[in-house]
Formats: sequence, C-alpha cells, structure tokens
Amino acid sequence: MCARWLHPVIFGDDCCWHLGKVHDVQFDLANNSRMSEVRGSLWRTTFLAISIFGLLKSCQITQSLTGVLDDCFCDIESIDVFNNLKIFPLIRKLIERDFFRYYRVNLKRPCPFWPDDSHCSIRDCHVEPCAESEIPVGIKSGNYNKYSLAANSIRDIKECEQAHELGAINSTLSNQSKEAFQDWAHHDDAQDHFCGLDDETSPDAEYVDLRLNPERYTGYKGPSAWRVWNSIYEENCFKPRSVYRPLNPLAPSRGDDDGEGFYNWLEGLCLEKRVFYRLISGLHSSINIHLCAEHLLDESWGKAVWGPNGHEFRRRFGSAETKGEGTRRLKNLYFVYLIELRALSKVAPYFERAFINLYTGNVQEDTATKDLLLQILTETKAFPMHFDESSMFAGHKIEAQRLKEEFRLHFKNISRIMDCVGCDKCRLWGKLQTQGLGTALRILFSEKEIKNLPENSSSKGFQLTRQEIVALLNAFGRLSTSIKELHNFRTLLKDHR
Repeated sequence: MCARWLHPVIFGDDCCWHLGKVHDVQFDLANNSRMSEVRGSLWRTTFLAISIFGLLKSCQITQSLTGVLDDCFCDIESIDVFNNLKIFPLIRKLIERDFFRYYRVNLKRPCPFWPDDSHCSIRDCHVEPCAESEIPVGIKSGNYNKYSLAANSIRDIKECEQAHELGAINSTLSNQSKEAFQDWAHHDDAQDHFCGLDDETSPDAEYVDLRLNPERYTGYKGPSAWRVWNSIYEENCFKPRSVYRPLNPLAPSRGDDDGEGFYNWLEGLCLEKRVFYRLISGLHSSINIHLCAEHLLDESWGKAVWGPNGHEFRRRFGSAETKGEGTRRLKNLYFVYLIELRALSKVAPYFERAFINLYTGNVQEDTATKDLLLQILTETKAFPMHFDESSMFAGHKIEAQRLKEEFRLHFKNISRIMDCVGCDKCRLWGKLQTQGLGTALRILFSEKEIKNLPENSSSKGFQLTRQEIVALLNAFGRLSTSIKELHNFRTLLKDHR
C-alpha cells in the first residue's frame, strides 16, 4: 500500500475511491497555482490513506456482520443485495425530485424539556431555508394531491358552500368555543400519529431544500449531544435505571462489564419493547454512518472536502473500541430498514389509486415522480422476507391496546426531544428521520384502514400529509444510503488487506 496512492474519481453525483497513481488531479481551486493543487491533493491523499489504515483495524466488524437478524427471519446478505442493487439506485433518484426535495420544518421550536444552551462548532451546522421564489407553486399551494379538472370543480363548489355555511355557524360561536373545536380537531387528528408534528401554518415554519442542506458531520458533540441521546435511551426505551447501557459515559464505571447484563435484560422483554429499542438503536447507527461517510476531511485552500473518515467509523463501530457493541448496533440498522421497507410495501395501495398525484405544478415532472415511486413500491412488495408485524400487540385485547398506546407515546416523546438538538442541521435531519419512522409505524398499525381505502375518494379513511410522505421516503432513503455506505466500507477493507 505504501507504493500506491488513493485519489477520488467523480462520476456524476457519485464519489468512488480508486487505487492508482496521482496525476493530473484537478480540484478546481480558484486562484491557486498548480503547485498548490499538487500540495492540496497530496495532503488529502495522505489523510485518506491514514483513514483507510484505520479502517483496516475495523475489518472484523464487517466480517462479523452476517447471518439472520434477531426477531425476524431475514438475513443481512439478502438485504445487502436487495438494497444495493435494486432499491438504492431508485430511491436516490426519487428523493432528488422536486416533490421530495422540499421539506417544511420549524427549527425554532423551543426544547420542551431543558434550556437549549448548545451551539454548532462549525459553520456547516447552519440550515439555509428556501426563498419564496424557489419553491414550486404546487408545493406552496399546500395541496400535494391534484385531482382531475372535473373533480376539482365539483370539490371547489362543495367547499365553497361548506365554507359559507361554516362561516355562518362560526359567527355565532364565542372565541372560547372556537378554540375548543380546534383543540378537539387537533386531538382527534393526532390520535394515531407516532410523532409530534410541526405546525405548518406557524410563521416559524420554513421550506428547506434537502439537497442543499445534506446530512453530514457538523462538529455537534459532547455533553449537549449526549444529553439528547441519553434522554432518548434512558427515559423512553422502557428501561429501568438499574440497568446500564453498554458504553454509556454518563453511567458509573462497571469495570470489565461487556454489556451482557443489559442484553440479558433486553432479551427478557416482550417483543414490542425489544422492537422499540432496536428501532432507536438502528436509527442512531444510521445517523452515525452518515456522519462517518460525510466527514469534513479538509477545508484548506478555501474549499471544504467531505468524505469517509475511517478513524471516526472505527471509533463508533470498531470491535475493540466498542467492546463488540459495534456489530450489534449495525444489525439494528438492518432491523429498522426492514421495518420501513415493510411499511412501504403495505402503503402501496394508497399511492396506487389513479387520482393520487404528487403535485408540484409541473405535469411532466409529477408523472415521472409518481411512476418512479410506484416502481419502488413494486420492488418492496416483491421482497420475500418482510418483517411480520402481526406478532406485535397480539395478546389480550385490552393489554395489547394499552401496550400499543404506551409504544406510541414513547416514540412521540422522542420526536419532541428532536427540538432539543442544538445543531440546526442535526435537528433538521433528526426531525425528518423520526417523523419518517413514526409515519412507517403508523402505516404498519393501520392495516385495516389501508385495506378499506375508497377507490375514488380521498376525503375518507387513511390519510397521509405531504410532510409525512416526504419524511417517509427521505427517511427510508437515509437507511438505504447507510447500508450502501457499509458496502463501500467493506469494499475498501477488501481492497486494502
């Protein structure tokens, strides 16, 4: 390896690292001499070589990441092939479409649990909202689903008549009664949701172009970040205080404890509570992989360079560094992938109805977007080893309903904790991915409602808002990307043994 170099070769939006001799590397560094370019490229090459050397030490992670997952009948190898060859190329194209690029979010909501006293350590934490002129007209209108012209006309007439009647009724109501009606409506709408949804009508809610604000390492770490994750795990994962999570820096020292006590406790839980923990752990692992794969490698010469950081990957997932915990974390990533994959397969009938459109105002774009979405949903339905959610909440009816409600409220509380994240970009992607997972859970446990969807009407039955659709597909895209990045790490390790 000492006699060879690494250099980046860019193909469209993809960045692949290849072995070869550094020659004629152009980094588009304006106003710098060729010698500066060479020095910059050699510096980056050296940094990457060090990162790859670090990855060699974590080789046993990827070698042990194999076999059947807990609590389901699917193996990791099958998911790798399915995702990397079929799903990832399609989902990557889909989330670049205008309908899925723009996400409305309120990043100014105060933390409901403690004062927000943290700040990003580098400027890349900042989120740049969209200017009004940049947002597609169909998205700004707030009506993501556009029906036929005739249906629109009929609906508009009915809505006009209803608005007139409602206006007459409302004029006789006191302000207190109006507020009560609004509270009831909001409460009713929130009964089956697993997330605390942002108020899209709030003046603090803004559209964000996700492509221009990618998820990557921002320098957000330390006590503030640990407080967020500690609150999630310690207060919302059905865990007693007497049971300590492995590698928790806030727990008292336990010497050589390898975490077996924790996992013995976990395996003693009912299926639903084990699933809950694995979902949160898998989401956490996915986020960590994104940060490792898109790490700030260099910002000299006035240009930031992002890419895979082997040292960071080893620190978060290495067998020695995590006392074997890294492999368990990565298996939970595959588990949450299966959950969201199952949700997409089950929600397919909702989108397969002819009148459902993903409306941005560009007819050609909207048609292509829906065709691509339906292609992805067809692939998800064909997957042969889905997670079987029917085994959850299947006991005594009253007890099962109580457990389901507890499950829902715990996850909803986690979605509220996302407003306590001190980094705007981390908060953006944390809110989106928890909303996406929450939407997937809502779909899994709405089977009857989805089966009974009316073929020619959207006014009754199971509904998804545009925000939920955007979050669902982008969150699944993030999981798909994480599994693809793991494949990239394996390839690097294999090439450099």
